[in-house]
Amino acid sequence: MGTASFESICIFHIMDGLRLGLSHFSPPSRAALIYAVSPDSPPRICDPQGLLVGHEPKLRDYYIYSNSWRGSPVSGRHLKLIESDESGLDLAGTIALGARSHALHYQMWFTDEHPAMCSTGPTSRWLEYAAGLLAQNFATREIMDLDTAGIVLQHCATHAVRDHIVDERSQLGWLDTRIRVYPFLDAVLGVSGTQEEGARPRGRMVVVEPGQLGQVRFICRFPATEQPRLEDCKHVRKLLQAVEDSGRVLVSDGALVLGIAIGPMPGAYLTAQFSGTHGFLWLKDDLVCTFYDGAFHSSNMRANLVQLEEQLLETDMPMEDQHTLLQIASLMVNRVRDRKHGCTLVIDTGVERLFMSGQHFESPLDLRDSGQLKLACSLAKLDGALHLGRDLKLHGFACLMDGRAVPGENRARGARFNSSLRFTAEHEDIVVVVVSSDRPVSIIKNGVELTALCHFRQISGLTRPPLLVEWIMN
Repeated sequence: MGTASFESICIFHIMDGLRLGLSHFSPPSRAALIYAVSPDSPPRICDPQGLLVGHEPKLRDYYIYSNSWRGSPVSGRHLKLIESDESGLDLAGTIALGARSHALHYQMWFTDEHPAMCSTGPTSRWLEYAAGLLAQNFATREIMDLDTAGIVLQHCATHAVRDHIVDERSQLGWLDTRIRVYPFLDAVLGVSGTQEEGARPRGRMVVVEPGQLGQVRFICRFPATEQPRLEDCKHVRKLLQAVEDSGRVLVSDGALVLGIAIGPMPGAYLTAQFSGTHGFLWLKDDLVCTFYDGAFHSSNMRANLVQLEEQLLETDMPMEDQHTLLQIASLMVNRVRDRKHGCTLVIDTGVERLFMSGQHFESPLDLRDSGQLKLACSLAKLDGALHLGRDLKLHGFACLMDGRAVPGENRARGARFNSSLRFTAEHEDIVVVVVSSDRPVSIIKNGVELTALCHFRQISGLTRPPLLVEWIMN
């Protein structure tokens, strides 16, 4: 097989596997690659879904007008990583990681950096796997291994989370550790999927370095012969009931559940916080990832209201009021999501406030007052919409929205969503935030959902990636 054909097939399988894997860990994700086979080769680019479109000036300055990125040749079989902060190539909205090796002199991988990510660390480790597999396949040039490389990259979430945790703990000085991270992660997923009398798990479980257990403030400890093993998910799930909705935590050494404790934990401890249908994984005070539906994910489970912020910026409201209104909406949306019921917020940015049929007040509720804001969150439980004005007050609840049918209605989304499409199509100064009971949040204006997910086209067998200079010129 010729060099060009091998490059095309190798890059296609690895990029497709990387893209599919990251799209399950995060929202739909793209991937791109810039590489040079030898120290004097011109850089080539593979960006089938347009991830790097818009960054041409910076790529031109970095790769075409400068040779500093080439670096020194790598001898031996090891892979030398190039972290994004080390490379000096900082492209907004992307996560990047590169590598050098003897078989493939330079490669830099890119993927989407989503606004609601807990941490970019696991995704960076995923890019590291792609770089390692690409370098390995360029070294062996074994065509039979390429399909396997793509499949491996589709299922790396647990490995990426584990490697990120190990790397971060090492930087905190915990190179010599007795904690086995894989069994802990397996136990977290197992317990999160185990119901007790029909209820999902709630409460926290902490893993502490065995040498620091003496600093833990135990309320009670279990005898050595009665300490449940972490892999006994049913037993651990039952014990979680003792720490549910409290400041208490289950304490483990990474293999066994040792007892129940309270107060601050020592060292670089790990925490799994179970919150019913989902949960959070922490390394000390840093959120690593979330978990739900039997898998780890990058989402922080908070509502992403970027599109609402953009719409508020386009109004003539004072900047301070824009910021306060966004904070109010964010708090209400997240409170509703946590309580597992849906609601609709009608945000009226017009100078002349719209009259909506529904329940009104003698005096509108001032949402800058914490007590009245809490009341507004409770009123969101009632059928109908909440009417928020640009004056930062709640003017009505249980409000009705009507309108004529519009293109883009989705019968799978229910009455809240479709009524919002119709209502906003007829009222220009209205932005509607729809919160579904199963957590998705939609932002709608002028009869269009601004938060609709992009569906990137599938990539197929690629021709040889073009030269970077030709890509920039075209």
